[in-house]
Order: sequence, then C-alpha cells, then structure tokens
Amino acid sequence: MLTQAEDLTAVNRELEERSAEERVRWALDRYGDGLVMSTSFGVQSAVMLHLVSRVIPDIPIIFVDTGYLFPETYRFAEDLRKRLNLNIKKYHPAMSAAEQEALYGKLWEQGVDGLTRYNLINKVEPMNRALSELAATAWLAGLRRSQASTREHLRVVQVQNQLFKVHPIIDWGDREVYQYLRKHGLPYHPLWEKNYVSVGDWHSSAPLTAGQRPEDTRFNGIKRECGLHELSGRIDFQI
Repeated sequence: MLTQAEDLTAVNRELEERSAEERVRWALDRYGDGLVMSTSFGVQSAVMLHLVSRVIPDIPIIFVDTGYLFPETYRFAEDLRKRLNLNIKKYHPAMSAAEQEALYGKLWEQGVDGLTRYNLINKVEPMNRALSELAATAWLAGLRRSQASTREHLRVVQVQNQLFKVHPIIDWGDREVYQYLRKHGLPYHPLWEKNYVSVGDWHSSAPLTAGQRPEDTRFNGIKRECGLHELSGRIDFQI
C-alpha cells in the first residue's frame, strides 16, 4: 500500500501508461476488500459500472441519493443494477428534502454559500458516512480530465480525505466513452437524448445550449464540483 508522496509520483508515472482495466486490477491488488466505488448514475456512468464490475463483481458501489434526482435517473439506475448485477449501497442525507426546505428554503437558489451548504448536507455527509461504514481504504471514481477545467490536472491516483482515490478512465475523452458503450451494448442516461451532458439533481442540471461549456450546465454555471471530488480534505459540519 502506498504511504509516501514519492511512491505516489512513481505509481502515477507507471499507471499513466496502463489501460483502464489494468488500473482497476492494480487497485484491487493493492486495496482488496478496502476498495469501493462510487456512482451518480450520470450520463456516462454505465462505462465505469461495467468496466469495474467485470473485474470486481461484488465491489460495494456507493450511490448517494439526494432525494432530488430525476425520475429518469432512478429508472436508469434500476436498469443497470439488474443488467450488471451491481452491489449497490444506497445512502441518503441525514436530513430529508422536506425538512431542509422547511428550515433553509431552496438552498440551490441561494448563491455559492447556499449551494455549498446544500452539497454538504446532501452529498458530502452521506458519502463520508458511506466510506466510514464500509471501512473503505481506497475509492474508484469515474472522473475524466476532459469533463471540466476543475479536473484537468487530476492524476490516476490521488489522496482525498486520507483515502487513496483511483481514476481508471481519467484520460478518456468522449470518443473513448462512446466506443466503449457501443462495443458493450450499454446505454447513455435517458436524458442524453434531451441534450443533457451532465446529470445530477433536477434543480441543478440543465441541457447544453449553444455557446455553453458542458460544465456550465451544472449549478447554473456558478460552480462545477459538488464537493465529493474536491481534494481539500474531509469537511466536517453541523446540520
């Protein structure tokens, strides 16, 4: 298991030359039962779910359900769960959507501070709880450098919240994603057909329009990341 920064540098140099499947196998060899995966059942999530489950069929797959997902997302998730026989571990926020809105209003309409609080309650807290309860030591995630400017400098392996985080398809572009989905007969999220290039909560996702960057379709263009994939460390807060 990696423990030193120089080890991380050397490993990333090696893994940059490996295939996505080889990166998954590397993570399995290093972390074994401590390895988990996350999914949002977003637009292209079928790629990672298929890729990883072929190598590690029983891997715990963390799915954070905010209570604000599109109906299409729930149907897409159930379809892939059955099709790929996924070991889904669903986590919900400690505070319900109704309680949040009663106490704080619609946080996603309250600028950066509101969005930050919303994401802490609905995404970061349940993810932290999942990682703790599952005794995770490493985390597979489907981030790609081409998705947003905030992800351009990510490496194959990084440290986040004292966990090792592995990005098997970090260097894939949309072409590689499309080719993989087509090769294995896998679907995009249903909202792809309605020009959604990134799908999260219904109130914070929008179709791509002329002149926009894909990252502008999330959170009304105010921000791109929801907090799950920021490397600044574990965020502790009180609801």
